[in-house]
Amino acid sequence: MTFKITTLVSSLVRGLAASGAAADTAAEMVPADIKEKGYLSVGIESTYPPMAFRNPETNERAGINVMLVDALGEVLGLEIRYEDMGFEQLMTSVASGRIDMIGTAISDLPSRRETMSFVDYLSTGAQPFGLVATASELSDTADLCGHAVGAPRTTSYLPSLEAWNEENCIGADLEAMNVLGTGGATDTRLSLMQGRLDAGLLGQEYVAYLMAQEPDTFGTIGEPITRTLFGFAFGTEYTELRDAVAQGVTEIMENGAYTAALEAFGMEAQALTEVSIDQGT
Repeated sequence: MTFKITTLVSSLVRGLAASGAAADTAAEMVPADIKEKGYLSVGIESTYPPMAFRNPETNERAGINVMLVDALGEVLGLEIRYEDMGFEQLMTSVASGRIDMIGTAISDLPSRRETMSFVDYLSTGAQPFGLVATASELSDTADLCGHAVGAPRTTSYLPSLEAWNEENCIGADLEAMNVLGTGGATDTRLSLMQGRLDAGLLGQEYVAYLMAQEPDTFGTIGEPITRTLFGFAFGTEYTELRDAVAQGVTEIMENGAYTAALEAFGMEAQALTEVSIDQGT
């Protein structure tokens, strides 16, 4: 399914075009201090394929987010300098201004907007999944009740899972799930393989990647239990840079780099048709 979200940024661009005025390019919108240093400091967690990961053969960064951020560097006229860090450190670093933006796939949630603002670029959802061997027992989300289900404890997936359990298992007088926090996406996969979990909850893009890599091992369980947007994140006071990047996303949507990144990993179904700011739910 393709989402279309009308935003202040895209509406302004269309309005300027209709009036005959030329909209500023992304490169023209880059703040003076960023232009002066000549590069963008981008925090990234390279452990979440297909969004950002290390190629096991070359140890080079790869993934949709890496391709998108590199393309943004081109239209912004800036060098991209990546800084690898853990997920929690990413959020504190961008809020404090230690890095310019988060280039990792991070959900744009209202609860995060006290310290961050987001340029939304991709739709996503929290997808339950499990082993193909248990598909007959766990074929729909309702089947998760009464089972051990895990999600990474530092992400929004764990509270989403807890809320779903309260409403759909306990609230429906069904046996509660045993909700478990994991150490991350890789740990969730390993816990399934080792039998510590009956099912896991991760982003639908990661689950699709796992299924493509190991088609006879993993399968989805029902539909995503939540839907939201991934965004490039900025500290709330850095709106000038945020808006330049928003224009940059529009430009890579137009020049084909956005589509090429998604097609490289079979993610076209999660594409947006317009950029948005702080529109995740």
